[in-house]
Amino acid sequence: MTPLVYLLYTKNMPGRNIPLVTNEIYHIFNRGVASQPVFLDKRDFNRARESLFYYQNRIVPVRYSKFLTINAYDRLSLLKELSDKKDFWVEIIADCLMPNHFHLILKQVTENGISKFIANFTNSYTKYSNTKNERNGPIFQGKFKAVRVETNEQLLHLSRYIHLNPYTSFVVKSLRDLENYEFSSLPEYLRLVKTNFFSKEIVLDNFKGKSSYWSFVFDQADYQRKLEEIKHLTLEK
Repeated sequence: MTPLVYLLYTKNMPGRNIPLVTNEIYHIFNRGVASQPVFLDKRDFNRARESLFYYQNRIVPVRYSKFLTINAYDRLSLLKELSDKKDFWVEIIADCLMPNHFHLILKQVTENGISKFIANFTNSYTKYSNTKNERNGPIFQGKFKAVRVETNEQLLHLSRYIHLNPYTSFVVKSLRDLENYEFSSLPEYLRLVKTNFFSKEIVLDNFKGKSSYWSFVFDQADYQRKLEEIKHLTLEK
């Protein structure tokens, strides 16, 4: 699938009217109500990503908001215990959080895992955001969208597409800024940071090394940005 075809495929994703099958990989996407920003500052981005990693676990002893009130030593012990169990709803292959939407590549590893995981994450983040901003009601736009990744080629193009998203949308100005965009799994794919939260080998095993993946992503950066500029001519909004 060419980058252009993949972009069209992604932008016209249907709603969540497909079965979410265990051991299959999906592109999961949602945006703010009326495309309004849902992540307003660095604190919001960090809270969202921490919630993602926390609620990846199928069984958690307390809500994430309660977890944050525990002393630092006990938090680390609890996280270590969860990490050792590896009892997950999903494997997170890649992510990218943008001001008004998020992209995830997920492999469902437990029955109904994606739906449970996304519900836990969005409910937790919505409560946090509403409390912080003194508002009520949903902040995400209805049901999340899901598209099954059917081939390895699609998976590779998808990883590139979402990792380029901050540059494509002009959230960052340069490829150097993109390389260090901290609310995306790209820095870990490029081995600039190490968190062990991502099941990235399924993508990276297709490349000889960091520089090979770097070239695969960045060589298409300006082309993808140009497609973003003209999408209103070819795609339904």
